[in-house]
Amino acid sequence: MNGHDRYSRSASRKTTLRLAKESLLMSTTPNIAIVGAGPGGLTLARVLHVRGIRSTLFERDSHALARPQGGTLDLDAASGQFALDQAGLMGEFRHLARYEDQGMRILDKHAQAHFDHPGDAADDRPEIDRTQLRDLLLDSLPQDFVQWGHELQKARPSEEGTYDLLFENANGRPFDLVVGADGAWSKIRPLVSSYKPQYTGVTIIEFGIDDIDARYPSLSQLVGHGNLAAYGDDAKALIAQRNANAHVRVYAAMRMPEGWAGQHFNFSNPGEVREKLLSLYGDWAPELKDLIRLSSDRIQPLSLYALPVGHRWTNRTGITLLGDAAHLMSPYGGSGVNNAMRDAAELGRLLSESNDWREAVRIYELEMFERVLDSARDASHGIATALSHMQLEIAVGEMQAILG
Repeated sequence: MNGHDRYSRSASRKTTLRLAKESLLMSTTPNIAIVGAGPGGLTLARVLHVRGIRSTLFERDSHALARPQGGTLDLDAASGQFALDQAGLMGEFRHLARYEDQGMRILDKHAQAHFDHPGDAADDRPEIDRTQLRDLLLDSLPQDFVQWGHELQKARPSEEGTYDLLFENANGRPFDLVVGADGAWSKIRPLVSSYKPQYTGVTIIEFGIDDIDARYPSLSQLVGHGNLAAYGDDAKALIAQRNANAHVRVYAAMRMPEGWAGQHFNFSNPGEVREKLLSLYGDWAPELKDLIRLSSDRIQPLSLYALPVGHRWTNRTGITLLGDAAHLMSPYGGSGVNNAMRDAAELGRLLSESNDWREAVRIYELEMFERVLDSARDASHGIATALSHMQLEIAVGEMQAILG
């Protein structure tokens, strides 16, 4: 046998071994689609990426800055920060996080303080703006990883046991596993659950104040470094949260029928909206009404919805959910993004460690159902008592319990 023949046989054996390994890998690693590039979907994509598992991430937005991402977030050590650690991003997070903005003030409508915790940099729920968090996660993924401008119309099961994703402008290839990380009105959820989010009875009108430190120093001092919540005895509240770059985001929260805000406020006329809000908060302290009066012209209503506490579904091969798609709850308690990121971290870990991805998904769901139960109950209790005449007392008691 000459050298050429020996080389050919050796190359042939290597090729056969490589193909066998690839075949084995394909049998244990699914072709994964993630629908939704919010914190949960991006965290899952990143965790899978660092563990050597490929996925495809689809997002309806045309690009990362297509729409505002919302306010500031406080990330818990055991959930949001845990997920970032699993994603190998804690160093970058610490550089962006605002450890100094963990304060909490609770006032009545006369601006009298009932609770005032200035915050401590040693506390472990630091703040980060949603846009900063999204950029952090996007920057950690390969360029052009996210398939922007893909608004899902339907996920259709095939005879082969895979799922075809049908988009408004294109069709995706078949996927073994589709993860619905597409939020409150998920297009993936109906494949496993018939439940739809229900209106909680509370709507918030969101607005903000730019450059508050330089322009309105006394109002900046009122808000403090963190969150301010002022409760009335008339089913209304004003909640302000400090964001990065001296921006304060404000929420006027009220109990009202579903759709009432859209019928009674002309949101294309910000000045008119401010005047109506000032009238609704007419007997509140002037400094609290300044949060409304001095706001910018970007004003929008946000009705709050939730899935039932304990929402779960029967495991269906090839489909699962995380974050708001799985367990939408009211923002009272601030658990939404933390739960979503912990979901992503656990699902990514289980998929990477198991030889049977179907079993990994089943275990993920069972553990997730139990893990989010307490926070869902707390959020349900919070929204049920929100804006009641007892809310001020309840809020103070809860904060004192949290801080000892």
